[in-house]
Amino acid sequence: MEDTIFTALEGGVHLLLYHRKLGVKVALSGCKDVGSPIQKLYSKKSLKPRRSGCSRREATSSSRYDAQPTDCERDVWNQVNAVLQDSESILSGLQAYKGAGQEIREAIQNPNDMILQERAWNSVCPLVIRLKKLYCFSLRLERALQSLLESLTCPSYTPTQHLEKEQALAKQFAEILHFTLRFDELKMRIPAIQNDFSYYRRTISRNRINNMNLDIEREVNNEMANRMSLFYAEATPMLKTLSTATTNFVTENKTLPLENTTDVLSTMASVCKVMLETPDYTCRFNSEDTLLFCMRVMVGVIILYDHVHPNGAFNKSSKIDMKGCIKVLKEQPADNVEGLLNALKFTTKHLHDESTPKNIRSMLQ
Repeated sequence: MEDTIFTALEGGVHLLLYHRKLGVKVALSGCKDVGSPIQKLYSKKSLKPRRSGCSRREATSSSRYDAQPTDCERDVWNQVNAVLQDSESILSGLQAYKGAGQEIREAIQNPNDMILQERAWNSVCPLVIRLKKLYCFSLRLERALQSLLESLTCPSYTPTQHLEKEQALAKQFAEILHFTLRFDELKMRIPAIQNDFSYYRRTISRNRINNMNLDIEREVNNEMANRMSLFYAEATPMLKTLSTATTNFVTENKTLPLENTTDVLSTMASVCKVMLETPDYTCRFNSEDTLLFCMRVMVGVIILYDHVHPNGAFNKSSKIDMKGCIKVLKEQPADNVEGLLNALKFTTKHLHDESTPKNIRSMLQ
């Protein structure tokens, strides 16, 4: 079987992200720090991918490969898998969110009409319960990410060895990032979420003044409502959750070298970039969904890197080729990458630092 370091699965289609024989040298050429430990590890390997189109046989055989957890990975894999199994239903629920805009407008325009007030309230309450479910899933995802970071950065292996030996966990890490970008892209298109929740909070406050006890407060108490309000106020709430979780992980593990975390992130970003810009690899993508998967993972790890590295992802000393990453995004259809480019603009931490090269900033204007 081929010696695959990092794989990912989207919609039943195999995405070969890191191949020792063909991909390592060219993948690492995207890292600007030629002296990095990751590059030194494979500095003797100089094979480059063929530029010609791959055969049907190659595409078919690679699609059969899927990273299965080893005994050492299984506990963490099972924990994370239990979360990821619910991710599609979470996205479906978000996509189906219609809001109670009409009912709320009618209630506000007719404040003395109790029938309309009750109709609006009865429409909003089930939606708030659904929003609580989405928020609680973000907490589960946060814990899953922290478990993966603990496994993929522990000192027993180098970052690259982790990606090689713990393929199933690396795949789950990619799937979490893929879900996160999809969730936030959907959320940004649904302004009704914040409108509904704002109406709910105003109504709850008014009813408290009138000493009215409402059953829904047993489901969504004041503390929960405050936390949900902060979550949905973010333009990209899931990315914010993961960025904060990754930052907290680094802060709380002071004895763990920062490079253990940032090298995993920068390697994944470099691999995704090379996959997207190399025809020999993109010809293996059997659908547009696989291409989007790769782009979302790349953007996700860039954002996490930018939050945890003191100098960020845009600095000249960064191990991520930001110019190349942005370029490969801009070569895709605008509809596919608008949300991803906006994520780089608005959810990164260091884009507007003085140390960010002007040509990088201009690429994202």
